[in-house]
Amino acid sequence: MARYSRNASKDVKRAMSRRKKGSLKSGRGGKGGTVKSRKQAIAIGLSEARNKGKKVPKRTTASRKKKL
Repeated sequence: MARYSRNASKDVKRAMSRRKKGSLKSGRGGKGGTVKSRKQAIAIGLSEARNKGKKVPKRTTASRKKKL
């Protein structure tokens, strides 16, 4: 079974293209600086997919990893 839906990968692709153009911003309401990191762009794309309700696994945080 696929972990990510096809539509989720499209959201990530969209975020990556916005990063390349220089229009992808970090932070609330785009008030932060321009995103230059590839990893950060992927994270933003996945976050947007999650907010839209698409099939994306839950975030793994450092605190959650420590418990395991």
